[in-house]
Parts: sequence; C-alpha cells; structure tokens
Amino acid sequence: MLTLSGAPALRSCCLFGALISGVLVAPTGAAAVLDKQAALNAQTFWDNRDATWFKANIPFFECPDAELVTTWYYRWELITKHITYGSPNSGYSFTEFTDRPFWSGTYGAISCPVGHQLYEVRWLHDPTYARDYSRYWFRTDGAQPRNYGCWLTDGIWSVHQVHPDQAFMVDLLPDLVKNYEGWEKRQFVPEVGLFWQNGHDDGMEFNINSRQTTDILRGAPGFRPGFNAYMWADALAIARTARLKGDEALAKTYEQKAASLKENLQKLLWDPKREFYFPMSMRDEKDKEGNVVKKHTLTYQSGKHAGSPHGREEHAYIPWQFNLPDPGREVAWKFLMDPQYFYAEFGPSTVERNDPLFLLQKGCCWWSGQSWPFSTAQTLKAMANVLQQYPSAPITRDDYVKLLSIFSTSHRKNGKPYLAEALHPDTGSFEGHDGYNHSEHYFHSSFNDLVITGLVGLQTRDDDRLVIDPLAPATWPWFALDEVPYRGHRVTILWDRDGTKYGKGAGLRVLIAGKEIAARADLGKLEARLPAAPAKAAAGGVRFNYAVNNDGHYFPRYTATFTGEKSSVDKLCDGHYWYTIHPPNRWTTLGSQSSTDAVEIDFGMPRRIDQVKLAFLDDTADITAPASYALEYHDGSAWQTIPGQAREPATLTGHQFNAVRFAPREITKLRLVLTHAAGKASGLSEIEAWGDGKRPYIAPPPKAGNLAYNDGSSEFPKASSSFHDVFGGVPKNAHDGRYNFKPTPVNRWTSYGSSTPTDWLAFDFGKEVEVGRIEVHLYDDRGGVQAPKRFWIEIEKDGQWVAVANEKHVPAAPLGSAQNTVTFDRVTVAKLRVLFENKDQSKSGVTEIEVWKE
Repeated sequence: MLTLSGAPALRSCCLFGALISGVLVAPTGAAAVLDKQAALNAQTFWDNRDATWFKANIPFFECPDAELVTTWYYRWELITKHITYGSPNSGYSFTEFTDRPFWSGTYGAISCPVGHQLYEVRWLHDPTYARDYSRYWFRTDGAQPRNYGCWLTDGIWSVHQVHPDQAFMVDLLPDLVKNYEGWEKRQFVPEVGLFWQNGHDDGMEFNINSRQTTDILRGAPGFRPGFNAYMWADALAIARTARLKGDEALAKTYEQKAASLKENLQKLLWDPKREFYFPMSMRDEKDKEGNVVKKHTLTYQSGKHAGSPHGREEHAYIPWQFNLPDPGREVAWKFLMDPQYFYAEFGPSTVERNDPLFLLQKGCCWWSGQSWPFSTAQTLKAMANVLQQYPSAPITRDDYVKLLSIFSTSHRKNGKPYLAEALHPDTGSFEGHDGYNHSEHYFHSSFNDLVITGLVGLQTRDDDRLVIDPLAPATWPWFALDEVPYRGHRVTILWDRDGTKYGKGAGLRVLIAGKEIAARADLGKLEARLPAAPAKAAAGGVRFNYAVNNDGHYFPRYTATFTGEKSSVDKLCDGHYWYTIHPPNRWTTLGSQSSTDAVEIDFGMPRRIDQVKLAFLDDTADITAPASYALEYHDGSAWQTIPGQAREPATLTGHQFNAVRFAPREITKLRLVLTHAAGKASGLSEIEAWGDGKRPYIAPPPKAGNLAYNDGSSEFPKASSSFHDVFGGVPKNAHDGRYNFKPTPVNRWTSYGSSTPTDWLAFDFGKEVEVGRIEVHLYDDRGGVQAPKRFWIEIEKDGQWVAVANEKHVPAAPLGSAQNTVTFDRVTVAKLRVLFENKDQSKSGVTEIEVWKE
C-alpha cells in the first residue's frame, strides 16, 4: 500500500484513482515494457496521486541509481504543481514560483526559465501543454517574453522536434520574428555586433560584475556569452521555421544574423589566456571606491581586480548548450570537475572557488558562488553536447553521470524530494533561498530532459533519423526509458547487458510499438530511421475549462455556503492545483457546523459541459475527502442531479482529480454538494468544467444592476478614498468589474502606507440611487494588507456622513479573499462610503465593491 512519508496509508491500495486532464491524451499502448503502476507505487513522496494522468502523460524510466529514479518521478510531479490553465483563450502555461509574484506576467509565467520549461514539458505525451505555452508568449495580453534573457524560440523549436507540427510553427513565425526584432531594437549594438544584457535580466541579480559597480543589483550591462548564445539559437530556430514555410529569403537573413553573432562571440568574449568565455563591459563602470572597469574589457581585465587569473562564471558554459563554439575551445571544460574551480559536493558553484569575489550568502539572488539549479541544468546540457558532438574534451562520460547524480541528490530537503531557488554548494542546504509560498518545488530548471537526451542519449533532430548516444555508464547492468514520445511514435530504449532484465535480448535495443528497430551488443551510439508515423487522428475541437476565472470577470462566479479561515473560493478557479497544507492552494469548510456544504458556480450563460473535475483535498487530519458528493445543475426553477454520471475513480479519492463524465448538457449554474466525513471538514484545490469550445472565448457580460460599476467609459459613478497605495492600488480599480485576489495583475484599491487607523473608500453616483446591499470583495495578501478588524457603511445626508440602518454582515466577521455581503434598510443616496478599521498594523483593501438596490 502506498504511503506518504510519515503519513497513514491511503484508503486506496493503489496510487490514485483515475483522471485524465481536460486535454485529450492517447491511451498507453500495450507495448510498454515497465509496469507503470508499480513504478509509481515504488515512490513514497507523492502529493499529486493522479496515477492515471501520469501513466497517460509521462515516459517511464528506471536505472540502478534509485535516487536518480526518485528525482525523475519527482520532477514530473513538480511540473503538475506549475501547470496553469490560464483561460480558455490562452490554454495552458507554467509558473516559475509557487505564487505569482508582482514581476510575473499574466497567470504567473516568467520568461527567464521558459527554455528549461519547454525542454522539459515537450516530453509529455500530449503536446497541448507545450504548444499552448509556446503560443502564450505572443497571443496572451500581459505575457512578457522579453523581461528576461531566454532561449524562447529555440525552446519552441525543440518542442517541434519532438512533436512536429509544421502548421503550428508557420503560424507562429511572424510572432517569433517580431520578438527577435524587439530584442534587436532594444539591445543589439551594431558597432560591436552583439547584444548587451545585464546580469539581473539574465536571472543573475547580484553577480561578480555588477558588484564592481555602484549598482550591484542591475549594474554592469555588458555583452554576455550566455545571452548572445540564446539569441544565436533563436535566430537559427527562426531560420528553420522560415524554411518550413518556404521563405528562403527570411531563412538566409536569420542564418546570417546567427553567423555574425557566432563570429563576434567567439572573437570578442574568449580569453585565450584564461581559456574561458567572459562578459565584456559595455561602458566604463566605477565602483564605490573609484576603481574603473573600462569599456569593452572582459571580467578582471580592468577594475579593482585587474590581472586576476580568475573571474570564471558557470554561465560561460552556455554556448555549448547550443553547440555554438567551433571545436578547439573545449579546454574550458577542464575547470568544471576541479574542486579548485567549480566542482562541489552539491555544485557546481556559479563562480570559481578562488575568485576574489566568491561569496556565499543566506539571502536571495547572490550568484557569486551558490549552486544554482538553473545553471546546473544548462551546464549538464552543454556537457552532454560536448561529449556527444565534439571530438575531444578534458571531461568524461563518467563525469557527466557524476554531475547528474549530484544534481539529482540536490533535489532533497530533510531527505524528501524538493527543490528551491539555490543551495549551498558544500552542504546542499536551501537556507536563505527557500521563501514560504514562493520557492517551494521551484520550476526554474530542467532535469528529465537531461536524462532523456544525455544519460539515455536520445538526440532530438529535425528529420526522421533516430540517434541514440547514451552517456550512461556501461557498468550499469540495465536501464529503460519506456514510451518516450518522439516524432509521432512512442519509443522505448533498453540497455540490458546480459538480456535477463527485460527479456528482449542482450545489449542496447530500441523498440517502437513493441517492435525492435535497432540494436547493438554494447552500450554505444546507435542510429536508425524512424518508421512512418501513424496517421494523426482528425483534429477535434478545442476543449475549454469553463470554470476557470483568472481574468477577474464577473462570470463564472463562485459562492459557497461556508469558507474556512485562510482559504478562498477564488482558489477553486485559478487554473492551478496542488494538495499540500503548506503552502496552501485551497478552499475548505474548516469551522463549518453543518454536515453538508456546497459550492455553486454561475457561468452567466449556458455552457455545454460534459466533464467536471474535482481536486479533493485529504490531509488525513481535520480535512479529509468527503464521505460523498452530489453534482447538480439548475434547470431554471430547482436544482437537479446531473443524470448519467460516470465517475473515475469510482471511489471518491483525495490528492487527485476525480472526474465526472456525462452526456453534453447546457448548464448555466452548477452546484457541488459535499457530505462531510464524520467529524471532518472537506476541501478542494480546483474545480474544472470541460466542454467543447471555439476561440475566441468571450466572457459573459456582468450582471446588470450594479450601481457602482464603471468600466472607465463614464464620469460616474466615481470612486475616491482617504488614501491609496503607491503600487497601483487606486480607487478606480475597486469598481471596474474585475475581481482578482492575487497579487498580480494589480486590480484593487488598498490603503497600504496609510498612517491612520481607519480608512475609507467612497462612491459618488452622480445622481440619487436606491441602495440596500453592498458586496465587498476584501483583498488580503496576509501581510501588509489584510481583512479589516471591521468595516461599515455610511451615506451622505445633508452634507453629513451617517450610518445606514439595520446593517447586517455575512459572514459576521470580515473574511479576506472573499465576498462579504452587507444588507441594510434601503435608502436613496447620491454618495456612499465604506469605512475600514484596519487590523493591527496591517491596512485594508478591496478588489471590487458592488452596490445593489436589493
């Protein structure tokens, strides 16, 4: 029976029930070699226990290194914590952090790790995740593809190599070109022939070059080898895409851009004396002591540390990540496995060990020595390329396996699989780089892609030639990569030294659909031509999750009979799910005195729905999966049970989606009624309601009659306040018809920064209106802005503010991240205000206020 470490056994004898995502996925073929359920059950860390999703979506892997295998499966689960269904128009994207910080784009995506993320998710069987995410960056308002240096177009092309789709790539081509031209306009320097970038916007905030300036966070803009390698790779990806379209002129233009970048990078950024690539300064820079780093010099060729033999940074290995350098400079790799330079027990370190500015910090974003998973993954990718593509190098395949093993065991905290932003290179501790509700299970690197393309050696290509060049040690008696998706096939790669492990014969073997297509007796490079891919099934319509609401629309609208403290119905429609108690992503009934509770979704118009997915919690303590649930629709006069429900799993199970399928039905209102387990509360992380759709999705208009609503097109009603914050939390946001309890995008008013114990938000209707109810949607970031101690309503009468009569609140006490209803005797007014008594040292805020006649 599967158990979590330190937790009681699950009520089910297998690892989850079954649930397929709203995305359609192909069933697992009968040709699988590994027992997938057994492989999942062998791991004890699972938070997401949806075995059906994993079996339908991921390739399976085993090898003699048990820690590496655990990390493999952990990294697939980590991805599920970052899958975000943003909106029906945008589809899927991925977050970097657990939260959606203010510097993230729409739905929490950040461009810095997008290359890693695309490399990783391209190996899911269903390409929808990767394709949606590729399209997201250009077709979703508020995406920020150029906020950080990244290899975005190369990453998109890498998806095409695994899941070829010529029409998709050609459709994106204008966006890819426009994005590249945006970089050129802002950061290309023609007289140098390279792009400039600072460390901060390359994901390396405090670094040894910025620390030689007066601005240690954003200083030292320069010509960085990594960023220019990204632009080289992106240019080549555009050229290949243009050739898919048949635009030879555009292809040649971008091939010429790439050739020029390569020439200048190798000529200007290589130091033959130190045998390494270095950033070159863009301008003269002074530090606080007056030392000058001169324009167009490499690290430590000028400035305070001029003449130092050090200055090597791990990011200078990035050009090999894309096979950019010509043969002959592999000498740089002699430093990687040397403890006097980059090697460490939990490394590599981001800067060589004896550098004069080597510094380890217990705080965010210092890249002067920490071990950084982002960079480690790049280095391993580059290292594999050197071993597989270059004739000679001062590193070995055993070095690769050793470093990959170190990276694997770096994914641990208190002995359990985990990953945060950075770690101490000597101890593996995440201390200082592991912010709560921020850094947990950090998706800022790749790992499984390294196993597939490096350790197992599947070389992605632009044609149908299959090349396998394993870096795995021949001393291993066996390994298996089972049903990895590749160019329309599910490929199985087996190493069985004596033929007794898998019963397919001794040696290295490649199978497709159970049939061997290539083999060799020893562990080495193997090539074969892929058979013709099976004909693709006719493309179905787009599938929409009609229950998601990340854009703050009035509909779909969620209400609940009860909402537990520190939970919110808003979490049920954010397109994001996980089951941990800390950090939480949940709505619960903790504190309810009822044996049943319900969540209602008003879609605002009929939606044709055929599947509902319910991500039930099960903490095994106060909150467990409910004893039972009912799924109902409103027929216009009463609630009715949805007929013909097929539930999977048949037994209600927590820590996974429970799917309910039924014949397509027009549903305007949906209700989930929970019957709690005896003495327990219930809860969910997400509710999804799926049906066929057609883009563009158009949200229903808000409900008519909200007297406070102003989308900005009218002078009245007008909002004002006693105070507002300086971060965009202004009064007009509080009645624009948008609802967002998340930090980003900013759509709220707050009094953060106010010096008074009470603050107010007022509405001038421009005329007299009848008012009897107000809905106050309190913003609560659980920090500087929290639900107030209390709030109340006043109206202006004869020039004086007076309280309304018979004011009643539901809930009785202010509840953050939730709708708070206030009713009172109906009154005719022209002006109204809400007063907030701030709680302790925090201030108050709302994402929206509605004013109704009744």
